[in-house]
Amino acid sequence: MFDLFEKIIKKADCFTELRYHNRELNSISVRKGELEESSSSIYSGIGIRVLVNGSWGFSSTSRLTESDVYKTFMEAKVAAEISSKNKKDKIKLAKTTMATGEFEPEINDDLKNHTLDEKLSLVLKTEKMMRDFSPLIQSAFCRYSEIIDEKYIMTSDGARCHIFDMKPEFRVIAVAVKDGDMTMAFKATGVTGGWKDLFAKKKPEELAGDASKIAIDLLDAKYPIGERETVILDPGLVGLLSHEAIGHTVEADIVLSGSMAHGKIGKKVASELITLIDSGHSQIKGHAGGELLVDDEGVPTKKTIIIKDGILVSYLHNRETSKIFDVEPTGNARAFEYSDEPLIRMRNTYIEPGNHELEDMILEIKKGYLLKGPMSGQADANAEFMFGVQEAYEIKNGKLGKLLRGVTISGQAFEVLNSVDAVSKDFQWDLGSGYCGKKQYAKVDAGGPYLRCKLIIGGRQEK
Repeated sequence: MFDLFEKIIKKADCFTELRYHNRELNSISVRKGELEESSSSIYSGIGIRVLVNGSWGFSSTSRLTESDVYKTFMEAKVAAEISSKNKKDKIKLAKTTMATGEFEPEINDDLKNHTLDEKLSLVLKTEKMMRDFSPLIQSAFCRYSEIIDEKYIMTSDGARCHIFDMKPEFRVIAVAVKDGDMTMAFKATGVTGGWKDLFAKKKPEELAGDASKIAIDLLDAKYPIGERETVILDPGLVGLLSHEAIGHTVEADIVLSGSMAHGKIGKKVASELITLIDSGHSQIKGHAGGELLVDDEGVPTKKTIIIKDGILVSYLHNRETSKIFDVEPTGNARAFEYSDEPLIRMRNTYIEPGNHELEDMILEIKKGYLLKGPMSGQADANAEFMFGVQEAYEIKNGKLGKLLRGVTISGQAFEVLNSVDAVSKDFQWDLGSGYCGKKQYAKVDAGGPYLRCKLIIGGRQEK
């Protein structure tokens, strides 16, 4: 592939970026004992981006002959030339050390060592475990999927890298019903790595048992009354807050559009207990689901400190925005498929652990909640958010109390982080089974310790 790329670059008279991407997707899902999906696909192609007269041009092809690839290059060049005629702000790229060589994450037990039949058997068995857990479990769902990638990236200014990657994920959903009332709970895991890495934290049967028990326990849970209260967020909710409500506001393209983080470099935006990081490499614990060793511009990724001891110190950049802000690129340019242009995206976003014990954090609360398990939610460029919570436990006089259901949390993320008065020693990655959906998908992860803070609990008055 590099030989082909070199031929195209030798003919080019402008900045040129070539990215070959081969992807294998496998997915199996079972619902109510029936096979719902069993699919496998392999596709590949080349995305070509050129910079002409300060304007980008992009084109892609699934045809890999030299003539077809050169034709695609010319299409991208023509697009850039046309675009540049009406472009006032000319794009420039920051110079940086480009990636060269072979790149592959640590993989324990290659996914290809396990047959499709073995994976199907596991999904069927796990789904049945949930239905057999209790007569109250009326429905169950289990899904296994994997993304296996190979990329070649070459640029006219020095990138020359060959990249391998594996990202499996496994999720279960249990639905419980009693007296016409229905509740649901889910558990999921996703990593960058192999088969053993996927189930290193919890085995499939443990995930199935946890989801089934929570769904049943929620049947007898009451709803909370809405109030502003002291809460402890678990690593999953900390990760969701870090990614959705903070991370997007510091992506440099969104900053330039006027996000809440615009103009706040060097200013206090959180408690001094908060250090927030986005990293291409797994930090603290291995096999984060968003692990990315080289970004799709051919830039080596790094550990980027966004908030240091409560002070905003960096945005997330590609080569274009890093030139605008006169900083080093952070390796955050990502494209989901060969036909996508790279966008500024997060990788693995997390808050660093602190010095508190979770038990002490609970003991010091007179009235509050322990919140566990992120569910769906939303956030905007002003860092306003609303998230669902799977498990919420009352805390009264330093002791955990009853489980509540239907809990939501909301607030302004920077205000919430400013209210943090305790950060635990614990750390977990928790969102590796998910995807970020900013214009195109991206595999990401997020997590952190337990945080004690203040926010708004949403609920309803019991009838």
